[in-house]
Amino acid sequence: MDRTEPRLITSVERGVATVVIANPAKRNAMTTAMWRGLPELLERLAADPAVRVLVLTGAGDTFCAGADISTLRESPESARDLAVVAEDALAAFPLPTLAAVRGYCVGGGSQLAAACDLRFAEEGASFGVTPAKLGIVYPASSTRRLVALVGPAAAKHLLFSGELIGTERALRTGLVDEVLPVGGLDERIQEYAGILASRSRLTQAAAKEFAAGRTDRDAHWAGEARGSDDAAEGIAAFLERRAPRFTYTTGPTG
Repeated sequence: MDRTEPRLITSVERGVATVVIANPAKRNAMTTAMWRGLPELLERLAADPAVRVLVLTGAGDTFCAGADISTLRESPESARDLAVVAEDALAAFPLPTLAAVRGYCVGGGSQLAAACDLRFAEEGASFGVTPAKLGIVYPASSTRRLVALVGPAAAKHLLFSGELIGTERALRTGLVDEVLPVGGLDERIQEYAGILASRSRLTQAAAKEFAAGRTDRDAHWAGEARGSDDAAEGIAAFLERRAPRFTYTTGPTG
């Protein structure tokens, strides 16, 4: 494969799956094929028992400059629908997801970052939600997700204007969770992903659903907890002053 061909690159190491958006000729813009391929890729990773955490990032010094504009000419609506399906698949991924952002995180890139559970950014990164520059209606689900992160006023500012904001404002509004100095992003992501991979998957899976508003799943997770050894192991490890060895595993929960 030509190394410059637009693609999604995947690797799994020590429980951490890393998905790299790679389209260097166009600042890692997402092509139609990449939008289509992401949900299937996520499904495979969710079913892999070796995966405990997902990290989404971009190749080189850019996260993702959005959708490849050349793919929007024939059918902007179809391209938008593909992006929504991919974004929703990322938001529904049953394990913790981290976006590691440097450089531009714009348009569809911001959609993908917002669909992750947490966002870590390197100083100098730029964020923008730009459908108003193209005359495209931003999807309802994407708008709700953005409002949940930054609040109605900040979401309207981003959507109405399409202006780019820096890491300071992104951190202040809640669009990102941590800002790292240049050169410090990869180390922090590796450290934090390792922490998440060592924690109880039972706790994380239940918390992710509850945070998404799935209060109807309380009985389900209470049953999962009763059938799991994670609580006993966690308490024993604490008392014995050792690292816990959690064994609960679960796939997509529906």
